[in-house]
Amino acid sequence: MSSQICTVTGIVLSARPVGEYDKLVTLLTKERGKFRAFARGARRPGNPLMAASNVFAFGDFQIYEGRSSSSISQADIQNYFGELLKDLEGACYGQYFLEFADYYTRENMDGTDCLRLVYQSLRALSVPSLPRVLVRYVYELKIMVLSGECPQTFEQFESWNLNSSTLYALRYVTGSSIERLYTFTLTDEVLAEYIKVVTWLREHYVEHTFKSLEILATCR
Repeated sequence: MSSQICTVTGIVLSARPVGEYDKLVTLLTKERGKFRAFARGARRPGNPLMAASNVFAFGDFQIYEGRSSSSISQADIQNYFGELLKDLEGACYGQYFLEFADYYTRENMDGTDCLRLVYQSLRALSVPSLPRVLVRYVYELKIMVLSGECPQTFEQFESWNLNSSTLYALRYVTGSSIERLYTFTLTDEVLAEYIKVVTWLREHYVEHTFKSLEILATCR
């Protein structure tokens, strides 16, 4: 395979140190799904990739694809989500969203919808009028729907005698466009039912334990 350069739009899901100054970055990209690349020298003070290789960084990444590995040569970051990094609870929620996306995405797949969902959900965490717990469970349901593993009907919950508003919220999130997801709030009673249903779905269809979810539980 000959070396080539491509540009992808994505967000940094995770980054870990490699060697003395490098990082290995996992990106969720629109064009390539999940994609790993080295950020050479990113841990060296003053390196232009230092901030661009941190989690939550969203923008365009120029990738140099070599024979055995890929590297980020430069990045144009549109949003660092700095407000979340300064907020422990917000950062915990955001990290959970990234880990969930990392679990569901694969290399060489269309990552457009998942990337849009992650981006809109991180933005929603910074909206004061939106309870973060609501944002979390809206995100959980929508990403399970996008994965194709979660059923999009709720007949199995008929015996639960759910409030009609709870069923409406579940159906709205399931069928709504990503851009319209975070345009509502719920009463405490309806939110509690909504959380109960989504939690049941996650426990039955997601065979994974998220470390960030354990950390999030200590932040609430």
